[in-house]
Amino acid sequence: MLTSLQVCFNAVAPLFLIMALGYGAKCLGAISVDAVPSLNKLAFRYFMPVMLFRNLYDSSLSHAVQPRLLLFAVAAVLAMYGLSMALVLSTEKDPEKQGVKIQGMYRSNLAIIGLPLAKALVPGADMGPVAMLAAVIVPLFNVLAVITLTVFRGEKLRPARLLRMILTNPLIIGSAVGLLFLAMGWRLPAALEAAVDQVADMTSPLLLFLLGAFFRFSGLQRYRRDILLVSFVRLIVMPGILLTTAYLLGIRDTGFAGLISVFASATAIASFTMTQQMGGDSELAGDIVVATSALCIVTMFGWSLLFRQLGAF
Repeated sequence: MLTSLQVCFNAVAPLFLIMALGYGAKCLGAISVDAVPSLNKLAFRYFMPVMLFRNLYDSSLSHAVQPRLLLFAVAAVLAMYGLSMALVLSTEKDPEKQGVKIQGMYRSNLAIIGLPLAKALVPGADMGPVAMLAAVIVPLFNVLAVITLTVFRGEKLRPARLLRMILTNPLIIGSAVGLLFLAMGWRLPAALEAAVDQVADMTSPLLLFLLGAFFRFSGLQRYRRDILLVSFVRLIVMPGILLTTAYLLGIRDTGFAGLISVFASATAIASFTMTQQMGGDSELAGDIVVATSALCIVTMFGWSLLFRQLGAF
């Protein structure tokens, strides 16, 4: 038990210490909240694809591509989405809030938390399966978010737009290139490989720092009931159902550690950015990100500890 506590604490604590550094920098005026979405988009477009490429490049094809893990994750995300929509439509009548709350419940911070958490929970393991998980699930999150926000604005969906979003998604491109190198057995020149490693290594700390800099607590009281409901569903209900299902289905090791980030991490900061761009209650969207990010310090540690004790990784 003591070993499990140490492993889980040492996995979760560094993530939130880096977030605390970002929050401290914001409080000292070194970075503004308004600058975070554009910097986050920059990291998503140029840094994360390199990180995913590197993790697949260093993996083996048979280990990175795990059909059962990927199929379960996709089915579970669709189930999360359906459950979120059912809960929100039955409890919320304001269209400005409906899409925001649905996103808050189903859309997790896999892109930022996934790889660093899995590396810490399963030290020395091949991160290829988690990289593939991010390459499939993060674009799925984005597509579902576009559908949700478009529908609740009363607009028509454009399939061509969704297809273009999938094909031009930086995470899909980075992962596809990584899989191509893996399948063909190609290797980068030493200097380029070193540059890729350095960019990949700085990606997670940068994204966590930006997440911490995004923290603001001004609207939490105003949206207290909305935030409590979304946080409970996002951090307790979803991981309770879906991580238990994954465990019972026999998913283990690195794949299971990646699923903790899919189902038990905070709401993605991208949900706030997309709400700003497409319409909706962006203040509520931002407050949901902040509240779930703060609360998952405790809940993600608890889920990690529970399933480590059960032998999931």
